[in-house]
Amino acid sequence: MDSASFTFTAVFCVLLMLGLVTRLVLASRQIRHVARHRGAVPAAFAQTITPEAHRKAADYTITKTRFGMLELALETAVLLAWTLLGGLDWLNATLLAALGGGMVQQLALLAAFGLIGGLVSMPMGWWSTFRIEERFGFNKMTLALWLGDLVKGTLVAALIGLPIAALMLWLMGAAGPLWWLWAWGAWMVFNLLLLVLYPTVIAPLFNKFEPLKDEELKARVNALMQRCGFAASGLFVMDGSKRSAHANAYFTGFGAAKRVVFFDTLLKQLSPPEIDAVLAHELGHYKRRHIVKRIAMMFAISLLGFALLGWASQQAWFYTGLGVTPSLDAPNDALALLLFMLVIPLFTFFLSPLTAQLSRRHEFEADAYAVAQTSGTDLASALLKLYTDNASTLTPDPVYAKFYYSHPPASERLARLRAA
Repeated sequence: MDSASFTFTAVFCVLLMLGLVTRLVLASRQIRHVARHRGAVPAAFAQTITPEAHRKAADYTITKTRFGMLELALETAVLLAWTLLGGLDWLNATLLAALGGGMVQQLALLAAFGLIGGLVSMPMGWWSTFRIEERFGFNKMTLALWLGDLVKGTLVAALIGLPIAALMLWLMGAAGPLWWLWAWGAWMVFNLLLLVLYPTVIAPLFNKFEPLKDEELKARVNALMQRCGFAASGLFVMDGSKRSAHANAYFTGFGAAKRVVFFDTLLKQLSPPEIDAVLAHELGHYKRRHIVKRIAMMFAISLLGFALLGWASQQAWFYTGLGVTPSLDAPNDALALLLFMLVIPLFTFFLSPLTAQLSRRHEFEADAYAVAQTSGTDLASALLKLYTDNASTLTPDPVYAKFYYSHPPASERLARLRAA
Protein backbone atom coordinates (compact mmCIF):
# COMPACT_ATOMS: atom_id res chain seq x y z
CA MET A 1 0.00 0.00 0.00
CA ASP A 2 1.45 3.37 -1.01
CA SER A 3 1.55 6.39 1.30
CA ALA A 4 -1.52 8.07 -0.22
CA SER A 5 -3.60 4.92 0.24
CA PHE A 6 -2.35 4.46 3.78
CA THR A 7 -3.17 8.08 4.63
CA PHE A 8 -6.70 7.75 3.26
CA THR A 9 -7.21 4.49 5.16
CA ALA A 10 -6.07 6.22 8.35
CA VAL A 11 -8.42 9.19 7.76
CA PHE A 12 -11.28 6.77 7.07
CA CYS A 13 -10.63 4.84 10.30
CA VAL A 14 -10.29 8.00 12.41
CA LEU A 15 -13.57 9.46 11.08
CA LEU A 16 -15.32 6.12 11.53
CA MET A 17 -14.21 5.88 15.17
CA LEU A 18 -14.95 9.54 15.93
CA GLY A 19 -18.43 9.21 14.47
CA LEU A 20 -19.08 5.95 16.28
CA VAL A 21 -17.94 7.26 19.66
CA THR A 22 -19.86 10.53 19.23
CA ARG A 23 -23.08 8.71 18.37
CA LEU A 24 -22.73 6.28 21.27
CA VAL A 25 -22.01 9.09 23.73
CA LEU A 26 -24.99 11.10 22.49
CA ALA A 27 -27.28 8.06 22.65
CA SER A 28 -26.07 7.28 26.20
CA ARG A 29 -26.76 10.87 27.25
CA GLN A 30 -30.26 10.66 25.80
CA ILE A 31 -31.04 7.40 27.59
CA ARG A 32 -29.77 8.66 30.95
CA HIS A 33 -31.51 12.02 30.69
CA VAL A 34 -34.87 10.58 29.68
CA ALA A 35 -34.68 7.86 32.35
CA ARG A 36 -33.78 10.46 35.01
CA HIS A 37 -36.94 12.47 34.21
CA ARG A 38 -39.23 9.49 33.62
CA GLY A 39 -40.95 9.66 36.98
CA ALA A 40 -42.35 13.19 36.89
CA VAL A 41 -44.25 15.12 34.22
CA PRO A 42 -42.59 18.51 33.55
CA ALA A 43 -44.44 21.31 35.37
CA ALA A 44 -45.43 23.00 32.10
CA PHE A 45 -47.33 19.86 31.05
CA ALA A 46 -48.61 18.66 34.41
CA GLN A 47 -52.20 19.69 33.64
CA THR A 48 -52.34 18.15 30.17
CA ILE A 49 -50.12 15.03 30.15
CA THR A 50 -50.86 12.06 32.38
CA PRO A 51 -48.03 10.32 34.27
CA GLU A 52 -48.82 7.13 32.34
CA ALA A 53 -48.44 8.88 28.96
CA HIS A 54 -45.20 10.51 30.11
CA ARG A 55 -43.72 7.20 31.25
CA LYS A 56 -44.77 5.51 28.00
CA ALA A 57 -43.02 8.22 25.97
CA ALA A 58 -39.88 7.85 28.10
CA ASP A 59 -39.85 4.06 27.75
CA TYR A 60 -40.48 4.27 24.00
CA THR A 61 -37.66 6.77 23.54
CA ILE A 62 -35.21 4.73 25.61
CA THR A 63 -36.10 1.51 23.80
CA LYS A 64 -35.71 3.09 20.36
CA THR A 65 -32.44 4.76 21.32
CA ARG A 66 -30.98 1.50 22.61
CA PHE A 67 -32.10 -0.23 19.44
CA GLY A 68 -30.47 2.56 17.46
CA MET A 69 -27.18 1.75 19.18
CA LEU A 70 -27.47 -1.86 18.01
CA GLU A 71 -28.23 -0.65 14.49
CA LEU A 72 -25.19 1.60 14.65
CA ALA A 73 -22.97 -1.33 15.64
CA LEU A 74 -24.33 -3.38 12.73
CA GLU A 75 -23.91 -0.51 10.27
CA THR A 76 -20.31 -0.03 11.36
CA ALA A 77 -19.56 -3.73 10.99
CA VAL A 78 -21.18 -3.82 7.56
CA LEU A 79 -19.24 -0.74 6.42
CA LEU A 80 -15.96 -2.34 7.47
CA ALA A 81 -16.98 -5.61 5.81
CA TRP A 82 -17.68 -3.87 2.50
CA THR A 83 -14.48 -1.82 2.56
CA LEU A 84 -11.35 -2.73 4.52
CA LEU A 85 -12.34 -6.38 4.99
CA GLY A 86 -12.71 -6.83 1.23
CA GLY A 87 -16.41 -7.52 0.72
CA LEU A 88 -16.91 -5.08 -2.15
CA ASP A 89 -13.63 -6.11 -3.76
CA TRP A 90 -14.71 -9.77 -3.66
CA LEU A 91 -18.17 -9.03 -5.06
CA ASN A 92 -16.72 -6.98 -7.90
CA ALA A 93 -14.13 -9.64 -8.77
CA THR A 94 -16.78 -12.38 -8.70
CA LEU A 95 -19.07 -10.49 -11.07
CA LEU A 96 -16.17 -9.58 -13.35
CA ALA A 97 -15.26 -13.25 -13.63
CA ALA A 98 -18.86 -14.20 -14.35
CA LEU A 99 -19.94 -11.34 -16.62
CA GLY A 100 -16.77 -9.65 -17.84
CA GLY A 101 -16.42 -5.88 -17.82
CA GLY A 102 -19.07 -3.53 -19.19
CA MET A 103 -22.41 -1.99 -18.36
CA VAL A 104 -24.12 -5.28 -17.43
CA GLN A 105 -21.46 -6.12 -14.86
CA GLN A 106 -21.56 -2.64 -13.36
CA LEU A 107 -25.35 -2.64 -13.05
CA ALA A 108 -25.17 -6.15 -11.57
CA LEU A 109 -22.67 -4.87 -8.99
CA LEU A 110 -25.01 -2.04 -7.96
CA ALA A 111 -28.02 -4.37 -7.83
CA ALA A 112 -26.19 -7.07 -5.86
CA PHE A 113 -24.89 -4.49 -3.39
CA GLY A 114 -28.42 -3.18 -2.84
CA LEU A 115 -29.94 -6.64 -2.42
CA ILE A 116 -27.28 -7.80 0.04
CA GLY A 117 -27.64 -4.60 2.04
CA GLY A 118 -31.41 -5.05 2.14
CA LEU A 119 -31.11 -8.64 3.34
CA VAL A 120 -28.63 -7.66 6.07
CA SER A 121 -30.90 -4.90 7.39
CA MET A 122 -34.13 -6.93 7.11
CA PRO A 123 -33.95 -8.56 10.58
CA MET A 124 -33.49 -5.15 12.22
CA GLY A 125 -36.46 -3.76 10.32
CA TRP A 126 -38.58 -6.73 11.39
CA TRP A 127 -37.58 -6.31 15.04
CA SER A 128 -38.34 -2.59 14.96
CA THR A 129 -41.82 -3.18 13.52
CA PHE A 130 -42.97 -6.37 15.22
CA ARG A 131 -41.22 -6.02 18.55
CA ILE A 132 -40.72 -2.35 19.42
CA GLU A 133 -43.65 -0.73 17.58
CA GLU A 134 -45.86 -3.69 18.51
CA ARG A 135 -44.89 -3.49 22.18
CA PHE A 136 -45.94 0.16 22.41
CA GLY A 137 -49.16 -0.28 20.47
CA PHE A 138 -48.15 1.48 17.26
CA ASN A 139 -47.75 -1.36 14.77
CA LYS A 140 -50.80 -2.28 12.67
CA MET A 141 -48.96 -4.24 9.98
CA THR A 142 -49.28 -7.95 9.36
CA LEU A 143 -46.26 -9.98 8.34
CA ALA A 144 -47.77 -10.42 4.88
CA LEU A 145 -48.17 -6.66 4.45
CA TRP A 146 -44.63 -6.04 5.71
CA LEU A 147 -43.18 -8.56 3.27
CA GLY A 148 -45.34 -7.17 0.48
CA ASP A 149 -43.98 -3.69 1.13
CA LEU A 150 -40.44 -5.06 0.98
CA VAL A 151 -41.07 -6.75 -2.37
CA LYS A 152 -42.82 -3.72 -3.84
CA GLY A 153 -40.14 -1.40 -2.52
CA THR A 154 -37.42 -3.52 -4.07
CA LEU A 155 -39.18 -3.64 -7.44
CA VAL A 156 -39.83 0.11 -7.45
CA ALA A 157 -36.20 0.78 -6.51
CA ALA A 158 -35.03 -1.45 -9.36
CA LEU A 159 -37.42 0.04 -11.94
CA ILE A 160 -36.46 3.59 -11.00
CA GLY A 161 -32.90 3.15 -9.79
CA LEU A 162 -31.38 0.94 -12.47
CA PRO A 163 -32.23 3.24 -15.43
CA ILE A 164 -30.84 6.34 -13.68
CA ALA A 165 -27.80 4.31 -12.60
CA ALA A 166 -27.28 3.18 -16.20
CA LEU A 167 -27.45 6.81 -17.34
CA MET A 168 -24.92 7.87 -14.69
CA LEU A 169 -22.54 5.06 -15.64
CA TRP A 170 -22.85 5.92 -19.33
CA LEU A 171 -22.10 9.58 -18.63
CA MET A 172 -19.10 8.64 -16.50
CA GLY A 173 -17.65 6.70 -19.42
CA ALA A 174 -18.71 8.84 -22.36
CA ALA A 175 -19.02 12.49 -21.31
CA GLY A 176 -15.34 13.27 -20.77
CA PRO A 177 -13.65 14.99 -17.81
CA LEU A 178 -16.74 17.05 -17.02
CA TRP A 179 -19.01 14.02 -16.88
CA TRP A 180 -19.90 14.89 -13.26
CA LEU A 181 -21.51 18.16 -14.38
CA TRP A 182 -23.74 16.36 -16.90
CA ALA A 183 -24.51 13.68 -14.33
CA TRP A 184 -25.46 16.34 -11.78
CA GLY A 185 -27.87 17.91 -14.29
CA ALA A 186 -29.46 14.53 -15.02
CA TRP A 187 -29.73 13.82 -11.29
CA MET A 188 -31.50 17.11 -10.65
CA VAL A 189 -34.00 16.53 -13.49
CA PHE A 190 -34.62 13.04 -12.12
CA ASN A 191 -35.32 14.37 -8.61
CA LEU A 192 -37.69 17.06 -9.85
CA LEU A 193 -39.50 14.45 -11.93
CA LEU A 194 -39.87 12.25 -8.87
CA LEU A 195 -41.47 15.13 -6.96
CA VAL A 196 -44.15 15.26 -9.65
CA LEU A 197 -44.64 11.51 -10.09
CA TYR A 198 -44.44 10.36 -6.46
CA PRO A 199 -47.94 11.46 -5.35
CA THR A 200 -49.81 9.93 -8.28
CA VAL A 201 -47.66 6.98 -9.37
CA ILE A 202 -45.46 5.71 -6.55
CA ALA A 203 -47.28 6.46 -3.27
CA PRO A 204 -50.55 4.74 -4.37
CA LEU A 205 -48.59 1.49 -4.76
CA PHE A 206 -48.24 1.36 -0.97
CA ASN A 207 -51.23 3.25 0.41
CA LYS A 208 -54.80 3.99 -0.51
CA PHE A 209 -55.64 7.65 -1.10
CA GLU A 210 -59.25 8.80 -1.08
CA PRO A 211 -60.62 12.32 -1.55
CA LEU A 212 -61.52 14.00 1.72
CA LYS A 213 -65.24 13.32 2.24
CA ASP A 214 -65.94 15.48 5.31
CA GLU A 215 -67.61 18.46 3.62
CA GLU A 216 -67.36 20.71 6.67
CA LEU A 217 -63.65 20.01 7.09
CA LYS A 218 -63.11 20.35 3.35
CA ALA A 219 -64.73 23.79 3.41
CA ARG A 220 -62.53 24.86 6.34
CA VAL A 221 -59.38 23.62 4.63
CA ASN A 222 -60.24 25.24 1.30
CA ALA A 223 -61.03 28.53 3.06
CA LEU A 224 -57.67 28.40 4.85
CA MET A 225 -55.75 27.68 1.66
CA GLN A 226 -57.60 30.43 -0.20
CA ARG A 227 -56.81 32.85 2.61
CA CYS A 228 -53.15 31.86 2.39
CA GLY A 229 -53.04 32.06 -1.40
CA PHE A 230 -52.25 28.37 -1.82
CA ALA A 231 -53.61 26.06 -4.52
CA ALA A 232 -53.54 22.25 -4.39
CA SER A 233 -54.68 19.61 -6.85
CA GLY A 234 -56.75 17.85 -4.18
CA LEU A 235 -57.34 16.96 -0.54
CA PHE A 236 -56.76 13.30 0.26
CA VAL A 237 -56.97 10.92 3.20
CA MET A 238 -54.34 8.17 3.42
CA ASP A 239 -54.96 4.86 5.16
CA GLY A 240 -52.01 5.28 7.51
CA SER A 241 -53.79 3.20 10.15
CA LYS A 242 -53.18 0.13 7.98
CA ARG A 243 -49.52 0.26 9.04
CA SER A 244 -49.16 2.41 12.14
CA ALA A 245 -51.02 4.32 14.84
CA HIS A 246 -48.72 7.32 14.33
CA ALA A 247 -50.42 10.38 12.86
CA ASN A 248 -49.29 13.00 10.36
CA ALA A 249 -50.32 15.39 7.59
CA TYR A 250 -48.19 16.63 4.73
CA PHE A 251 -47.98 18.27 1.35
CA THR A 252 -46.56 16.28 -1.50
CA GLY A 253 -45.83 16.92 -5.13
CA PHE A 254 -44.44 19.92 -6.93
CA GLY A 255 -45.98 22.78 -8.90
CA ALA A 256 -49.49 22.03 -10.11
CA ALA A 257 -49.20 18.47 -8.78
CA LYS A 258 -49.21 19.56 -5.11
CA ARG A 259 -51.74 17.78 -2.95
CA VAL A 260 -52.68 17.80 0.73
CA VAL A 261 -52.61 14.42 2.46
CA PHE A 262 -54.07 13.66 5.90
CA PHE A 263 -53.41 10.40 7.71
CA ASP A 264 -56.74 8.89 8.72
CA THR A 265 -55.30 8.59 12.23
CA LEU A 266 -54.79 12.37 12.33
CA LEU A 267 -58.42 13.08 11.44
CA LYS A 268 -59.53 10.83 14.30
CA GLN A 269 -57.27 12.46 16.88
CA LEU A 270 -57.65 16.20 16.16
CA SER A 271 -60.60 18.58 16.10
CA PRO A 272 -61.29 20.63 12.93
CA PRO A 273 -59.70 23.83 14.37
CA GLU A 274 -56.62 21.82 15.36
CA ILE A 275 -56.42 20.31 11.87
CA ASP A 276 -56.62 23.85 10.49
CA ALA A 277 -53.68 24.87 12.66
CA VAL A 278 -51.54 21.87 11.66
CA LEU A 279 -52.28 22.52 7.99
CA ALA A 280 -51.44 26.21 8.44
CA HIS A 281 -48.06 25.13 9.82
CA GLU A 282 -47.41 23.08 6.69
CA LEU A 283 -48.54 26.02 4.55
CA GLY A 284 -46.03 28.13 6.45
CA HIS A 285 -43.21 26.04 5.02
CA TYR A 286 -44.38 26.93 1.53
CA LYS A 287 -45.09 30.58 2.24
CA ARG A 288 -41.70 31.06 3.90
CA ARG A 289 -40.15 29.32 0.88
CA HIS A 290 -38.55 26.60 3.00
CA ILE A 291 -39.22 23.99 0.32
CA VAL A 292 -37.55 26.06 -2.39
CA LYS A 293 -34.61 26.80 -0.09
CA ARG A 294 -34.15 23.12 0.71
CA ILE A 295 -34.29 22.15 -2.94
CA ALA A 296 -31.73 24.86 -3.77
CA MET A 297 -29.50 23.62 -0.94
CA MET A 298 -29.85 20.06 -2.24
CA PHE A 299 -28.84 21.27 -5.71
CA ALA A 300 -25.74 23.01 -4.34
CA ILE A 301 -24.65 20.15 -2.07
CA SER A 302 -25.19 17.56 -4.79
CA LEU A 303 -23.17 19.65 -7.26
CA LEU A 304 -20.29 19.70 -4.79
CA GLY A 305 -20.72 15.97 -4.24
CA PHE A 306 -20.65 15.13 -7.94
CA ALA A 307 -17.56 17.32 -8.43
CA LEU A 308 -15.84 15.53 -5.53
CA LEU A 309 -16.82 12.15 -6.96
CA GLY A 310 -15.48 13.18 -10.37
CA TRP A 311 -12.11 13.94 -8.80
CA ALA A 312 -11.94 11.02 -6.35
CA SER A 313 -12.91 8.42 -8.98
CA GLN A 314 -9.67 9.22 -10.84
CA GLN A 315 -7.45 8.63 -7.80
CA ALA A 316 -6.04 5.14 -7.28
CA TRP A 317 -5.74 5.69 -3.53
CA PHE A 318 -9.51 6.25 -3.31
CA TYR A 319 -10.00 2.58 -4.18
CA THR A 320 -6.98 0.93 -2.58
CA GLY A 321 -7.34 3.00 0.60
CA LEU A 322 -10.81 1.46 1.05
CA GLY A 323 -9.77 -2.13 0.41
CA VAL A 324 -10.70 -2.32 -3.27
CA THR A 325 -8.41 -3.14 -6.18
CA PRO A 326 -9.47 -1.13 -9.23
CA SER A 327 -9.68 -3.08 -12.47
CA LEU A 328 -7.07 -2.32 -15.11
CA ASP A 329 -9.08 -3.56 -18.09
CA ALA A 330 -12.69 -2.78 -17.11
CA PRO A 331 -14.57 0.36 -15.96
CA ASN A 332 -14.52 1.12 -12.25
CA ASP A 333 -17.39 3.59 -12.32
CA ALA A 334 -19.84 1.47 -10.33
CA LEU A 335 -17.12 0.85 -7.74
CA ALA A 336 -16.54 4.58 -7.47
CA LEU A 337 -20.25 5.25 -6.95
CA LEU A 338 -20.57 2.62 -4.23
CA LEU A 339 -17.41 3.62 -2.37
CA PHE A 340 -18.46 7.26 -2.46
CA MET A 341 -21.90 6.44 -1.05
CA LEU A 342 -20.30 4.35 1.69
CA VAL A 343 -17.75 6.90 2.91
CA ILE A 344 -19.37 10.30 2.33
CA PRO A 345 -21.62 10.00 5.44
CA LEU A 346 -18.45 9.82 7.57
CA PHE A 347 -17.27 13.15 6.19
CA THR A 348 -20.64 14.88 6.54
CA PHE A 349 -21.78 13.47 9.91
CA PHE A 350 -20.45 16.38 11.95
CA LEU A 351 -22.48 18.79 9.84
CA SER A 352 -25.64 17.26 11.33
CA PRO A 353 -26.04 19.94 14.04
CA LEU A 354 -26.00 22.69 11.41
CA THR A 355 -28.68 21.11 9.24
CA ALA A 356 -30.75 20.24 12.34
CA GLN A 357 -30.52 23.83 13.56
CA LEU A 358 -31.67 25.15 10.18
CA SER A 359 -34.60 22.73 10.18
CA ARG A 360 -35.63 23.75 13.72
CA ARG A 361 -35.53 27.41 12.69
CA HIS A 362 -37.83 26.62 9.78
CA GLU A 363 -40.22 24.86 12.16
CA PHE A 364 -40.39 27.91 14.40
CA GLU A 365 -41.07 30.12 11.36
CA ALA A 366 -43.83 27.78 10.17
CA ASP A 367 -45.35 27.83 13.67
CA ALA A 368 -45.32 31.64 13.64
CA TYR A 369 -47.08 31.64 10.27
CA ALA A 370 -49.70 29.21 11.59
CA VAL A 371 -50.36 31.43 14.61
CA ALA A 372 -50.86 34.40 12.29
CA GLN A 373 -53.38 32.49 10.16
CA THR A 374 -55.21 30.39 12.73
CA SER A 375 -55.06 30.01 16.51
CA GLY A 376 -51.90 29.50 18.50
CA THR A 377 -53.98 27.77 21.16
CA ASP A 378 -55.30 25.26 18.62
CA LEU A 379 -51.81 24.62 17.24
CA ALA A 380 -50.40 24.09 20.75
CA SER A 381 -53.27 21.74 21.57
CA ALA A 382 -52.77 19.80 18.33
CA LEU A 383 -49.01 19.48 18.84
CA LEU A 384 -49.53 18.31 22.41
CA LYS A 385 -51.91 15.60 21.21
CA LEU A 386 -49.46 14.53 18.51
CA TYR A 387 -46.55 14.45 20.96
CA THR A 388 -48.68 12.30 23.28
CA ASP A 389 -50.13 9.98 20.65
CA ASN A 390 -46.72 9.46 19.02
CA ALA A 391 -45.06 8.93 22.43
CA SER A 392 -42.50 11.68 21.84
CA THR A 393 -40.54 12.39 25.01
CA LEU A 394 -41.02 15.77 26.62
CA THR A 395 -37.58 15.60 28.27
CA PRO A 396 -34.90 14.90 25.65
CA ASP A 397 -31.25 15.47 26.45
CA PRO A 398 -30.47 19.05 25.32
CA VAL A 399 -27.18 18.10 23.61
CA TYR A 400 -28.78 15.17 21.82
CA ALA A 401 -31.64 17.39 20.67
CA LYS A 402 -29.24 20.08 19.39
CA PHE A 403 -27.34 17.48 17.41
CA TYR A 404 -30.18 15.47 15.91
CA TYR A 405 -33.64 17.00 16.30
CA SER A 406 -35.07 18.41 13.08
CA HIS A 407 -38.06 19.69 15.10
CA PRO A 408 -37.73 21.72 18.30
CA PRO A 409 -38.34 19.84 21.56
CA ALA A 410 -41.89 20.13 22.82
CA SER A 411 -40.99 22.41 25.73
CA GLU A 412 -39.30 24.99 23.47
CA ARG A 413 -41.94 24.83 20.77
CA LEU A 414 -44.96 25.13 23.04
CA ALA A 415 -43.32 27.85 25.13
CA ARG A 416 -42.97 29.99 22.01
CA LEU A 417 -46.55 29.33 21.02
CA ARG A 418 -47.83 30.28 24.44
CA ALA A 419 -45.74 33.46 24.40
CA ALA A 420 -47.12 34.32 20.96
